[in-house]
Amino acid sequence: MQTIRSIALACATLFLAFSAHADRVITDQLGRQVTLPDHVDRVVVLQHQTLNLLVQLDADKDIVGVLKSWKKQLGPGFARFMPAINSLPMPGDLTQVNIESLLALHPQVVFVANYAPAEMIQQIQNAGIPVVAISLRKDAAGQQNKMNPTMKDEEQSYNEGLKQGIRLIADVVDRKTQGEALINYAFDARAKYNAPVSDIPDSKRVRVYMANPDLNTYGSGKYTGLMMKHAGALNVAAASVKGARQVSLEQVLQWDPQVIFVQDRYPQVVTQIMNDPNWQAVDAVKNHRVWLMPEYAKAWGYPMPEALAIGELWMAKKLYPQAYKDVDADALAQDYYQRFYRVNWQSDAKQ
Repeated sequence: MQTIRSIALACATLFLAFSAHADRVITDQLGRQVTLPDHVDRVVVLQHQTLNLLVQLDADKDIVGVLKSWKKQLGPGFARFMPAINSLPMPGDLTQVNIESLLALHPQVVFVANYAPAEMIQQIQNAGIPVVAISLRKDAAGQQNKMNPTMKDEEQSYNEGLKQGIRLIADVVDRKTQGEALINYAFDARAKYNAPVSDIPDSKRVRVYMANPDLNTYGSGKYTGLMMKHAGALNVAAASVKGARQVSLEQVLQWDPQVIFVQDRYPQVVTQIMNDPNWQAVDAVKNHRVWLMPEYAKAWGYPMPEALAIGELWMAKKLYPQAYKDVDADALAQDYYQRFYRVNWQSDAKQ
């Protein structure tokens, strides 16, 4: 009898030991099957959107390495959400990796952008490290690895892709509950605060241009255009520009936008536009409607939950203040930042 008990105990111990180290398979946003350890707590992040989301999922303590360009991509102020980032190793960037530096960190998984070169992904895999690609889009076959994909339905691609991406990241680092809370908050808030401007016809929408450095902007196929649509605006670049690319000043003059928005991470662009004689004929410049966006209004090519929850509201309130006179965007930002970043919100943007 004792022998049977001993055998049973030994089997149970072996089962628990195996379970603790059991592998699991997930599908990333390139459609790749990736085998991961059951528990992941050493992560390298070579994509800024994923880095931003990991912090909001309260998984920043699992991050052991980050992309070199995080300050450029997220702004130096991002460090206040994750103070340890200033001392973390940087073994690569969006499109390249230093394998020796990466191996020294002993990561269990590396997050990369969907447009990371195939040879970069293969290089990491050959070193025995699982790679998870994130796009925050739900793409058709053949479009998953493109920076400027062809989409039949931008709204569905980005809405479902953002949910899928958050759930995927949350699953990898065992933060499923936090992932669902983030998704629900963002989409519920968007539905509520988009409502006052949702029925404005295109002919009456404010014409808006998104000014990135060096005359780069976002046309169709990027989240920025959806952000403008949800805020009651018309993206002047949508009809003639696909994806993210550089345009000419002559083209901007022809569009003659009524409002120019500039992302928080590019404050110098506001000064450049307002001081350049060549821009003075543009309606937005003449009427002093060149506005720097707050940090949370991430008018990027890819969606982020705070952009949906409060960024689209901020934009709509700037364009149609009377429709939102009873809405306190600052209070909503404070709630969001305390809830998901666990800090107080303070904006340097000109409200």
